[in-house]
Amino acid sequence: MATEVKTTVPGNIWKVLVKVGDIVKKDDDLFIMEVMKTEVHHNSPINGTVIEVNIVNDQEAVDPGTIAILIE
Repeated sequence: MATEVKTTVPGNIWKVLVKVGDIVKKDDDLFIMEVMKTEVHHNSPINGTVIEVNIVNDQEAVDPGTIAILIE
């Protein structure tokens, strides 16, 4: 079963650091959001392979709870 990585706060996607097929380790940075001029890093909760990326660089007005990345 895939693990969902969701945005935790409202804001803009500043930089996506992974793509489909990338192998990640627990705590690796997956993407960075900009929230009120502050960087908010989102890390991998597990070791696995990125199977879906639903966000892009410079994406604006992302709501909290948005499924950003799926890892299997």
